[in-house]
Amino acid sequence: MSQPVDSAVSAVRTYIAQHRAAFLDDLAAWLRIPSVSAQPEHAPDVRRSADWLAAKLKETGFPTAEVWQTPGAPAVYAEWPSADPDAPTVLVYGHHDVQPAAREDGWDSDPFEPVVRGNRLYARGAADDKGQVFFHTLGVRAHLATTGRTTPAVHLKLLIEGEEESGSPHFRALVEQHADRLAADAVIVSDTGMWSEDTPTVCTGMRGLAECEIRLYGPDQDIHSGSFGGAVPNPATAAARLVAALHDEHARVAIPGFYDGVVELTERERELFAELPFDERQWLRAAKSHGTLGEAGYSTLERIWARPTAEVNGIGGGYQGPGSKTIIPSSAMVKLSFRLVAGQDPEHVREAVRAWVPGQLPEGVRCEISFSPATRPCLTPLDHPALQSVVRAMGRAFETPVRFTREGGSGPAADLQDVLGAPVLFLGISVPSDGWHAPDEKVELDLLLKGVETSAYLWGDLAEHWRHAP
Repeated sequence: MSQPVDSAVSAVRTYIAQHRAAFLDDLAAWLRIPSVSAQPEHAPDVRRSADWLAAKLKETGFPTAEVWQTPGAPAVYAEWPSADPDAPTVLVYGHHDVQPAAREDGWDSDPFEPVVRGNRLYARGAADDKGQVFFHTLGVRAHLATTGRTTPAVHLKLLIEGEEESGSPHFRALVEQHADRLAADAVIVSDTGMWSEDTPTVCTGMRGLAECEIRLYGPDQDIHSGSFGGAVPNPATAAARLVAALHDEHARVAIPGFYDGVVELTERERELFAELPFDERQWLRAAKSHGTLGEAGYSTLERIWARPTAEVNGIGGGYQGPGSKTIIPSSAMVKLSFRLVAGQDPEHVREAVRAWVPGQLPEGVRCEISFSPATRPCLTPLDHPALQSVVRAMGRAFETPVRFTREGGSGPAADLQDVLGAPVLFLGISVPSDGWHAPDEKVELDLLLKGVETSAYLWGDLAEHWRHAP
């Protein structure tokens, strides 16, 4: 007979309290390793971080824990099969590399010497992402100890990459190479956050990304504006007109075919977004902006979470030095980025851009367009059974209703969805004040332990409800 819910919760919390000190000591040891993937001199530290985590996962109980080498920094893979052969398979994603940090950047203490002040743990990686990866180790142990199991209720896998802070250049190839071993029914991403300490939230999706550089060429060299101006095309003017044509009067992207396939927000999703305690003035202060602007008919949150965008990241051409130089420049350039939402295909967007740009240019100006590797969007429907398990587990831990958000940015989680064909769920406990990538990055210890607790409940809930999923 199963325990009453209140007894199960009490048992989990008691177990976590008993192991809290050792858990934090282990996390501090990991945080002391400066695994900065963007700085070549720290490559040995990134490898040391991977080795440390693999050893700790074996100590936790994972029968398989391996370091997977890539052309860049190593990843860590671990697997703990369930004794139930029919259990669902869940893959947890995170990363063990961190952003650069130095005391002179404005830290109040050494960024790689963790320190607890009050109820906060300060160190580079405390929230992004070592703390959020590590809470799963105590979470699975609490799950086993309080249910009497010797194996998790799900086939549990972990993939912790070492290059996320460097743009994950080798991640998709790694996933493709090991797709059979990484196969899962669902992916849990613990590299995200919540709305606030008082408002626990689950992210349901991230936007994709396509970026391009457009180079425009006119005369074969810079020429005199007095002798030739007004009689030949100017590529800098063409660049300005191109940028001006990017949006219509309603701030919609004007490229034909750009919105093909877009999954529109449901009325329920719009209602849920509107329930969040969003202070637009405070948001503007954080954005260092003096006003909002965007696609007509959508709120600020809807624009940054659920609508596709086109942004000018850079524009240039001609003389940029002091004084004047009266020329018609021979070339100009524009850098664009497109945030994509569910239903959009990055390749389709690329082809739409390639078809649109030449039509905006005058005769005598030619273009070259180059695209960076794209990231696909990902979105999990609100009624997906795995998402509902995450919501129930977090609700038990926080004892308050869990709301929903999306992420406006993009990340490698979409590669897991794309290659493995599994829904992506987000389980994070970080809050905006944690200061990712900033001096004095920290994690709230109470929230970190709520992450442990959520993880402890999640695996049993997934196993129970997956069997009844349509």
